[in-house]
Amino acid sequence: MKHFSTFIILLSITLFAQAQVPNPALVGYFHNWNDFSAPYIQLDQIDSRYNIIDVAFAVPATGTDYNMVFTPDQVSQSVFISQIQTLQLQGKKVIISIGGATAHVSLDNTTERDVFVSSMTTIINTYGFDGIDIDLEGSSVSVTGGTIAAPTDPKIVNLIDAIRQIMANYYAQHNKHLILTMAPETAFVQGGQSAFGGIWGAYLPVIHALRDSIDILHVQLYNSGTMYGIDGNIYAQGTADFIIAMTEAVIVGFNTSGGNFAGLPASKVAVGLPACTLAAGGGYTDPLIVESAVKYLQGTGPKPGTYTLFNTAGYPNLRGLMTWSINWDAVASCNGAYTFAQNYQTIFGSSVDVDDEVMMSYADVIIYPNPVRSVLYFNNDFVTTPEMVRVVNSTGAIIPVKFDNNGIDVSSLPSGIYLVYIKSGNDVFFERIMKY
Repeated sequence: MKHFSTFIILLSITLFAQAQVPNPALVGYFHNWNDFSAPYIQLDQIDSRYNIIDVAFAVPATGTDYNMVFTPDQVSQSVFISQIQTLQLQGKKVIISIGGATAHVSLDNTTERDVFVSSMTTIINTYGFDGIDIDLEGSSVSVTGGTIAAPTDPKIVNLIDAIRQIMANYYAQHNKHLILTMAPETAFVQGGQSAFGGIWGAYLPVIHALRDSIDILHVQLYNSGTMYGIDGNIYAQGTADFIIAMTEAVIVGFNTSGGNFAGLPASKVAVGLPACTLAAGGGYTDPLIVESAVKYLQGTGPKPGTYTLFNTAGYPNLRGLMTWSINWDAVASCNGAYTFAQNYQTIFGSSVDVDDEVMMSYADVIIYPNPVRSVLYFNNDFVTTPEMVRVVNSTGAIIPVKFDNNGIDVSSLPSGIYLVYIKSGNDVFFERIMKY
């Protein structure tokens, strides 16, 4: 039986959550290491549009999978703490992320659970972190029985209890809410529609148990392959349809063999994507496609693909974007320096506190002929010479084409269905075409 006092503390914590967390949110992971391809950035020098910074990672001490440690890699502890405080004075939130792709964390019994709680509480208090991010991958989170509502695996039950206790400790010590975010891979969440066992759907009991405390769930919509949407169709990563279908799934909820997963409010859901192709094994999505998908999700843009929202009004309270990673986004060779942050500004512009914001509008454009054999033309009231043109095939791949103010040459494309995106000034246009 849960202690009544702990229940009251956790209930109180939820009252402070939304006011404390940036909205809309641009969440970025910060590498606590130096990499030749994505170099280390001083924490207080990252792009100002990132308002939630996930420091990667707290990991288990050598020889354990539960006693967590964190040490700044490139600067002293005192400098790192000072840099965190600088960001916090700017209204940013700095969170410690747990795990990552290569660190196995498993709380197999109550003793390991208690060490995990003590070690994470020490890390949070030592550095003054605003919250924790659960980024456990691989076999760190897996299910062998039970249901979403009533898990039986010790590592799941102990993880839930540990996070609750860490949050209760923080509230008791600081009289404020500890921010809680999660970054599961799709197999662990939406994959529950395919199966409930092993990694498939394994995060769902954790999300369900902590739903009142979660501030943002940003599933990794990359390194995923294909997944079922709640419409029963299969969608491939790197496409507008994948972003829309996977995001609506965690808002609406879905059935699994482990029971029903009730969705989270859109205000607790952000879209997680890689900053560029170099940042992930797969799932990078062109900024214009990301914009079209998110605008449709928000209910402010037309449908960019084949997936139709169950809620036709969309989700105007969608929380924001997440990326792996800030370091990759900063690299000019990664699709241009801070392109992901700029796209966030473009999408959520009116609510983003930055200078010189740019708002995109959706133009009413005539594009013809459609179906097309050789050249697509568009009315010159929209553009003289477009700044950017993207032609995307059904798998989400961008197909190189020639374009100028006379039209778009698609003569070399195989027959099939494509999406055409055109940007000119503050206007963006997209439409499905058939090439024959």
